[in-house]
This record gives sequence, C-alpha cells and structure tokens, in this order.
Amino acid sequence: PCCAGLRVFRNQLPRKNDFYSYEPPSENPPPETGESVCLQLKSGAHLCRVCGCLGPKTCSRCHKAYYCSKEHQTLDWRLGHKQTCAQPDHFDHIIPDHNFLFPEFEIVIETEEEIMPEVVEKEDYSEITGSMGEALEEELDSMAKHESGEDTIFQKFKTQIALEPEQILRYGRGIAPIWISGENIPQEKDIPDCPCGAKRILEFQVMPQLLNYLKADRLGKSIDWGILAVFTCAESCSLGTGYTEEFVWKQDVTDTL
Repeated sequence: PCCAGLRVFRNQLPRKNDFYSYEPPSENPPPETGESVCLQLKSGAHLCRVCGCLGPKTCSRCHKAYYCSKEHQTLDWRLGHKQTCAQPDHFDHIIPDHNFLFPEFEIVIETEEEIMPEVVEKEDYSEITGSMGEALEEELDSMAKHESGEDTIFQKFKTQIALEPEQILRYGRGIAPIWISGENIPQEKDIPDCPCGAKRILEFQVMPQLLNYLKADRLGKSIDWGILAVFTCAESCSLGTGYTEEFVWKQDVTDTL
C-alpha cells in the first residue's frame, strides 16, 4: 500500500561490459558536423516515437513511425506526424515534442557539509483543567504531543537540507533516511529481505523537490510524494547483466505540515 504503482530495479555492470565503453564519455561536446542526427535506431528493436518503449505498431502510411499503442500513435499524429508522414525521409531528424516524457537534466553530485541541527524545543503543555472528563483530557493531550512531534521531525528535515534546498536526491548507503513526517515511517520488519537472503539497506532517497523539475502536472495526471526511500541488497548480490527488483518506500506529506 505504501508504494503502490512504484517499482525499482537494480542493475550493476562491471566496468568492462558488452554495452558501454570502458572509458567514461568526454565532458566536451562533439564537434559540429553540420549533418542532422538521425533519431531512428538503425538496428535493434523499434521504439515508440512518443515514450521510447517497444513499438510493435507502425504507421500504415509511411511504415517508418513506430508506436507502442494506438493512443500514442494518435497523439503523435495530432502533434506533428500528420505533416511529416508524407515526407518520411525527413521526420527521423525532427525531435517530436509530445509534452509527454519527463524533461532531462544533468545531476550534479556534491558532498554534503556537516550541519549542526537546530535544537527544537519541545513545547510544554500544561494540564487541562475545568469540567472536561478525563478521557477527553487524555485525547487532547495525545493530539498535542503528536503535533509537537510532527513539528520536530519536519524542522529536522528542513534543517538537514538547508544548505541545498533544491536537492533532488540524497545518496547514503546504509544510513538512516531523513523523513519529512512522523507518519508512515517503516519499521525493520516492513523492509523485505533480498531473495538472496541478505537484508536490504537504504541506498538513496528521492526528495519532493524533484517534482518541481519533472513538471508532472502537465501530463494531466497528478503524481506526488514526500520521500521515496530506495532499499537495496546489503550484499549487492551478483546479477550478471540482468535486473533484479528492489524495494521502495513511499512517504507522503501529511496534511498537518
């Protein structure tokens, strides 16, 4: 229930592999050649022009545009392929903007400086006097302590990210996540072990600030989270070149924040 609709997968390749160069890519842009870049793969599986997933369907007119579904074919037709379909030699060089995929950014990695957390003083709640019954007094006292605890946790969250308030991801293998709320914090029993038998530990957490960059609302569907905590195998068990599913815990922002 905490992470319905969210799935994470781990893949770890050795530096020498069949898919990527042994050397890292150059940080300098390639020289301009004046030639248009062909966006259609010359080999391998055909991919959908809208989302990049496998595209088994093709345009019945030009037979050069591929799609994963009728819905994406209709979307592409309405947003440009109708004009370029009659010129199949040119549309491979035009980047279709369907306002569908998330925008791409470069992630800058920096080491976090140690922050001295601010001391959040706990509020003192005096005893409730008057004609109220004892049961009501206990309920109000419990609510007050709960709200005070929520304030403390959220204040700690804000203090921790104060130096880089726009951070979108925090990597710290094996450390404790920083939660945005006191609600829905997982216990150890809530984190399933890896199929290899090892415990899962925190690998990284995705911050809510990422939502500002993804501009997900433009898709017409809402997506939201407070914290996404990704837990992976503590032993980094061998996978070969395949993928294995790991575990993600989704914590939402509570209405009290």
